[in-house]
Amino acid sequence: MEESNLTSFLKRARVATSDTQLIRQAFTHRSYLNEHPNLGYGHNERLEFLGDAVLELSVTDYLYRAYPEKAEGELTAYRAALVNTISISDAAKKLGMDECLQLSRGEARGTEKARQYILANTFEAVIGAIYLDQGYEAADQFINAHLIPTITDIIKKRLWQDAKSYFQERAQDKVNITPSYKVTKEIGPDHDKQFTVGVYLGEELVAKGNGRSKQDAEQEAAGNALDAKEWREDT
Repeated sequence: MEESNLTSFLKRARVATSDTQLIRQAFTHRSYLNEHPNLGYGHNERLEFLGDAVLELSVTDYLYRAYPEKAEGELTAYRAALVNTISISDAAKKLGMDECLQLSRGEARGTEKARQYILANTFEAVIGAIYLDQGYEAADQFINAHLIPTITDIIKKRLWQDAKSYFQERAQDKVNITPSYKVTKEIGPDHDKQFTVGVYLGEELVAKGNGRSKQDAEQEAAGNALDAKEWREDT
């Protein structure tokens, strides 16, 4: 990792660390150690484990205080949407974490989906590193500055709601049609299938989605259909 990239990240993130090696470790994927066995520090998985717990507490505390009128089930849905891979990886990209990742050459050439998971895990590892170095308050401030603001968009666009249920609700309201789903492609061996599913309104193919199960592919297809129809917001 180039020193300038790390310095830029710390400045953007407004993180004052006394242990840059801990932050470097947070950016180090397990695969990188295979090519650099004498690096001098480990990979980020333990930091990710710690950061995941800190993140959940921080987000839960914020939602509990910010939405006193909401029931537990709705707060749980908000939290799930806020700490999912897409939300966290987007926050990581905005902070330029991509430029600091230490990956093997193979992982660096991975798919966009794989990179999302790596970035989300790295974001959590950075939280873990901040917690160890500066304590809970500093980690909480980092989360509140760089992830919590997305809750406004999540609620506005109802990203917290199950995509299939929401698309069905909107489709019935807008065009009086119940969506249907059809598998359009299956690839890979039985233990590692990838499904492509299309979602239809009548004969119209609205969008497609991919996933390792039909259910996951349907959820992605429904989310893509909401975007394609511009039905995310209650307009």
